[in-house]
Amino acid sequence: MPKVTIDGKTVEFESGKLPYAEHGKPESLLDICLNNGIHLEHACGGNCACTTCHVIVTKGLANLSEMDDDEADRLDMAAGLTLKSRLGCQCIVQGDIEVEIPSWNRNYVSEGGGSMNLGDAIPVAKR
Repeated sequence: MPKVTIDGKTVEFESGKLPYAEHGKPESLLDICLNNGIHLEHACGGNCACTTCHVIVTKGLANLSEMDDDEADRLDMAAGLTLKSRLGCQCIVQGDIEVEIPSWNRNYVSEGGGSMNLGDAIPVAKR
């Protein structure tokens, strides 16, 4: 079973067994994250129309599907693009990988961090 580690959280999944809910390609990094309770931004719903699911692959780049032209064109618009950048909604996981979400690409509020600018107006999520 492939292992996916994203920002230090590791999950395993059995290929062909994930329920698919129309978020990115089936068995994409985004699909795996959402099926395992790991937040990965995806403002466009996983349709390769934004770059909010931009990740940097730190290990296992060869264990992802080949990048297609649509992903490459969209990724060109991502801030902080590296040679190991991928869109979580488009890269299909085929083996063990480790990725990190660039700090400037995190949505602090939606990831349970409360509001940095509004004081108590948006409280920190209860864990």
